[in-house]
Amino acid sequence: MDIAIRSGHVVPVDGDPLDRGTVLIRGGRIAAVGPDDEVDVPAGVPVVDAAGMWVLPGFVEAHGHLGVVEEAEGWAGDDVNETTDPNGARMRALDAINPADTGFADALAGGVTSAVVKPGSANPVGGQTVAVKCWGRSVDEMLIRQPVSVKSALGENPKRFYGDRKLLPATRQGVAAVIRDAFTRAQDYRAKREHAAAARTPFDRDPGLEVLVRVLDGELPWCQHTHRADDIATALRLADEFGYRLVINHATEAHLLADEIARRDVPVITGPLFTTRSKVELRGRTLAGPGILARAGVKVAITTDHPVVPVHFLVHQVTLSVKEGLDRAEALRTITLNPAEIMGLDDRIGALRPGLDGDVVLWSGDPLDVMSRALRVFIEGREVYTYDTGARAGRVLDPYYRETAPS
Repeated sequence: MDIAIRSGHVVPVDGDPLDRGTVLIRGGRIAAVGPDDEVDVPAGVPVVDAAGMWVLPGFVEAHGHLGVVEEAEGWAGDDVNETTDPNGARMRALDAINPADTGFADALAGGVTSAVVKPGSANPVGGQTVAVKCWGRSVDEMLIRQPVSVKSALGENPKRFYGDRKLLPATRQGVAAVIRDAFTRAQDYRAKREHAAAARTPFDRDPGLEVLVRVLDGELPWCQHTHRADDIATALRLADEFGYRLVINHATEAHLLADEIARRDVPVITGPLFTTRSKVELRGRTLAGPGILARAGVKVAITTDHPVVPVHFLVHQVTLSVKEGLDRAEALRTITLNPAEIMGLDDRIGALRPGLDGDVVLWSGDPLDVMSRALRVFIEGREVYTYDTGARAGRVLDPYYRETAPS
């Protein structure tokens, strides 16, 4: 869709703010960003007056469970953990997402336009993650990229789940062994596959091992659920051993190993930051963590882990992280460009830049001010959320009913 957003305070994230700027969207992609007097708006393109508003790229939730843990649905809407197999590499979050989950509407209300949806953390190897937009009739329409990474878990969750059932893995050493075994089999599988290809002989494919080979080959990052410092050290050790691209997720005590993480150039998706210390692994949680990591040179994204923290509170976690020492300019990057870069999506989302998707949010003021709110949300140039200040209520465009819009 085509639209021009003019005269707002434009914050591109990867460039200097513009006091009176224009964002031009053509065909759903950003065509131009610049001062009002430098961006020509073609005749016939609808114009939105953003005077007095802040104009930002849509926020990116880098680690959530939107649509796979449906709100207010209980058992019927809980599809986050396929616990019947400790190695779920062949599982895909894509196949479990319900676009009707109310969490997607909440995301828009919080200025979140894209999310990386991941399997849960009951399994040592949870499955494939997927990046989606937060509005659409079906996950296929919402799709940005599939798969984006592979989810894995260390520590308390898989140990507790399988240990309670007297199954492997029942200890931390068992969890690490399951992951190590999986990658060893993947190495053997890759060698056999290459040999079969060279010999032109038949080869029985294995969907799970095919995915793990892509991790070994560097095509897909390994998103490692881990909280405690000792588990983070295990994550680094396994990545050193097998050479895959590690992304540390949650990272509750990552600030204790910030130098080691930075030395390896491993990015961190940290959070949720609003929860109580409900288990041993969370004793070291601190809102100062993101700032400590960023100052050490670690690329940081902040997550709600929705529904652990409601997705529309994403920006508020960032605000309090600034209060505890996170650089303000870097803060906005932790929910825009940084998660996009970490998850390999920066060719589509994360900033207001020509060529990227036209995902734009108009805020009543500085989004790091807790009193500001998202007033209008555009995904690929289509307005999908509007806040009615008179009624004090947000309205999400019904994706199943679409009026003919000008092109």
